[in-house]
Amino acid sequence: MSDKKNVGRPFAENPKSQKLTVRVDNSEIRILDDYCQRENVSRADGVRNGIRLLQDEK
Repeated sequence: MSDKKNVGRPFAENPKSQKLTVRVDNSEIRILDDYCQRENVSRADGVRNGIRLLQDEK
């Protein structure tokens, strides 16, 4: 039985276990959506990219 492969998705190297919920106004969501469309990324990836930019400012 040890010859069987595991079924399912592999474990992620850096799992995203923290959930973040924020409220934004219409202009902020428009800015995010414009960025996401221009870069062809999801809203979540757009927010992650913005957070990484904050780290780069140090």
